[in-house]
Amino acid sequence: MALSKIKTDKSDAKAICHYGLSNEVPLYNALNDVQAECLQLFRLMDSYLKKRTATKNKLHGEEVLGIPSRYVYRSLKRDLKHLDKEVRGIEARLLELVKQEQQQQLTLLTSIPGIGMKTALFLVVITDGFTKFEKASQLCSYVGITPTIRESGSSVRGRSRISLASDE
Repeated sequence: MALSKIKTDKSDAKAICHYGLSNEVPLYNALNDVQAECLQLFRLMDSYLKKRTATKNKLHGEEVLGIPSRYVYRSLKRDLKHLDKEVRGIEARLLELVKQEQQQQLTLLTSIPGIGMKTALFLVVITDGFTKFEKASQLCSYVGITPTIRESGSSVRGRSRISLASDE
């Protein structure tokens, strides 16, 4: 690629075009209906889990005050119960959808010690049954975890560790 002092949409489009012509770029595969629903369910579940944590924290805060309002306390408990029910429903729907298309992948993943059903469901959905990636390093980059080494000069050596996307 040629370096340029000017960065515009037109120059970016030319660079992308040149890259596409000079490299073999795989075609984009759109999500099927099941994959799209699974991703929507994961986003909704994430939202509910955050709300549930906030409700638990609010409930704890009210209890710490010493004399919590019975109305507030009951309302928060009802809200928490509702959120728990919604999360269970989403998990059940995810399991149903993933089993339709990726039962074997799910069974293999859950046979690994330390991999539970939620982790297995997530991995199967985001990787499309591990067909999106050719190498483990590609999956690590996609998920946002990669081994990093931090060094400064020749005498100061940092420890190797896993870099999370939030660290960058």
